[in-house]
Amino acid sequence: MSGNNTQKYRFVCTLTFGDIYGQIIVWLITITLSLASALALMGAKRPVYALATAGLVVLLSLPFLLFAFVTTLLNHIEVSPVGPETKMEPIPGNVSQQQPVQATS
Repeated sequence: MSGNNTQKYRFVCTLTFGDIYGQIIVWLITITLSLASALALMGAKRPVYALATAGLVVLLSLPFLLFAFVTTLLNHIEVSPVGPETKMEPIPGNVSQQQPVQATS
């Protein structure tokens, strides 16, 4: 295998806040319902059930939330080969275009 045979790739993330906005809203509704059910159970004879219910809902919803975020992120990553004659131009709104922050004393 020759050392000159390297291929360059360009990775572009096209994820925007609007892509995950629905997921955030659904999870906030889940947390709100969990807290509402916990408050409803607080009047019961055993308030430990209220805390267990809220904790269980949050604990069980976190893996689904993370799975949704990660799969959405992976679906918005584009990989394209870059030829030697291709001119690399920055993408508008890319983080690399921002100026570095300097500390002042």
